[in-house]
Amino acid sequence: MHSDQQSSWFLRCAAWSGLGFLHLPILVVALYAFNTETSAFSFPLKGFTLHWFSDAFARDDMLTSAWLSIKVATLATLLALILGTLAAAALYRRNFFGKESITLVLILPIALPGIITGIALLSAFKIANVAPGFWTIAIGHATFCVVIVYNNVVARLRRTSLSLIEASMDLGADGWQTFRHVVLPQIATALLAGAILSFALSFLST
Repeated sequence: MHSDQQSSWFLRCAAWSGLGFLHLPILVVALYAFNTETSAFSFPLKGFTLHWFSDAFARDDMLTSAWLSIKVATLATLLALILGTLAAAALYRRNFFGKESITLVLILPIALPGIITGIALLSAFKIANVAPGFWTIAIGHATFCVVIVYNNVVARLRRTSLSLIEASMDLGADGWQTFRHVVLPQIATALLAGAILSFALSFLST
């Protein structure tokens, strides 16, 4: 019992140390936004001010960029929710030739460096004579957001009992009613998690 307590204590310390290592630099950078000193890297902080925030929000280019990021992230998230959910529903139940290849194609954009995916998409748009713009940005972001939604939804579907779906169909429900009343409540939290992560990733990447 004593050994289990030591292991649990060690794991908690390791977990908190990892979180601190990841988030402490972000906290330090965030504190610079409230520094009264004009020098970007003066530490310790000389004072507290909100002046830099008012300056940022007073700039039209800043507000335009933020609004563009919100629109791109929203559209990319919607596309990812639709495509990721459909892909998960199509792949989670059946084993067929080429399934692993399709899964690899879905997951590949998140595994590759962003610059590689960006160059590949730009080349594809150029070949198709599509001018870069808002829609191409949203489609590009959706390519890696689909992976997040797909992974969340397919993991939840694998834990969903098929007997619930079969019972719904036996009771006379059609496909849409089964999805709305049985499947959707089961995957709702996975969709929410995927949407939040996709929006955040797309917003920060714009």
